Amino acid sequence: MPKAFWKGAISFGLVVIPVSMSVAVRERPLRFSYLHKRDLVKPNQVLHCPEDGEYFGIKDTVRGYEYSKGQYIVITDKDFEAVPLRTTRTIDIQSFVDTEDIDPIYFFDSHYLEPQPLGEKPFKLLRQAMLEVGKVAIAKVAFARKEHLTCLRPYKDTLILHTMHYPGEITAPPELAEAKAPPSKAEINMAVSLIKSMEEKYDPEQYHDEYRQALEKIIDAKLKGKKITVPKAPPEKETEDLMAALEASLAKTKTAAGKGK
Repeated sequence: MPKAFWKGAISFGLVVIPVSMSVAVRERPLRFSYLHKRDLVKPNQVLHCPEDGEYFGIKDTVRGYEYSKGQYIVITDKDFEAVPLRTTRTIDIQSFVDTEDIDPIYFFDSHYLEPQPLGEKPFKLLRQAMLEVGKVAIAKVAFARKEHLTCLRPYKDTLILHTMHYPGEITAPPELAEAKAPPSKAEINMAVSLIKSMEEKYDPEQYHDEYRQALEKIIDAKLKGKKITVPKAPPEKETEDLMAALEASLAKTKTAAGKGK
């Protein structure tokens, strides 16, 4: 279980539920470092002040807000703690909505909530009540120097909190030009048949980061002194006969399904 990075309470009407919050998603990127090209040594990070020419380390820095061009005011940790919002210590539930009402584009990150000893019963009560009505909670909470719009929902035996984007953070989609020749009814029907032939129950365990696996093989090969060759990318070509491509795709999925039986 990841270590809790936030402690506070869920505010549910007049009910207060002490909880802690921990990350639910842990990315596993392959980490690379910049090296001095000549001797392959990782360089030290040294900062340089253009004002007096002094070199200094990260410990000699402070956090500043640029209020005018080239003019800064120092902001300390105490300043962040002094923000007069109840959401700095409270997950403030605003309303309950249907999950279908929230477009997935708004979801950002996921965090587990865990009840503190005095909050176990009301925590379970809230979770069970949400399951009964089939709703999720919209709430606000402040952490990481931002007040987040969030969605709380039951997840397995606990509650999970998804941070969400505010509407102003979502950019407008691109404006697409109208197709010179819109899809025919026959093409749409064939596409629907192809989609239905590819339907299956979602199983996250069958998906893996194949790019990472391939890159790990390249790293292993280089460690063994093997020569690395770059494969030629297949030529990209437009689909000239859309109907023929759909029919071929449908036939391919049917053949694959037959072999799987």
